[in-house]
Amino acid sequence: MQFTDEVKWTLFDFIVAAVLLFGAGLTIDFIIRKVKRTKYRIILSVALLAMLILLWAELAVGIFETLLSGN
Repeated sequence: MQFTDEVKWTLFDFIVAAVLLFGAGLTIDFIIRKVKRTKYRIILSVALLAMLILLWAELAVGIFETLLSGN
């Protein structure tokens, strides 16, 4: 899929995105089912979403310049 010449997404990129989103959704569902206190549900869910966003950004543009970066 290409919108411009600068963006070159492959099938692997879509698979990684799907695994990240599906995994985060399943984990949030698990948190909601197993954690009894609402305060802990919210804290764990927000922490998971923050990790998802940071990992997504690292894979996309390499904000932390690790080996996972997309550059």
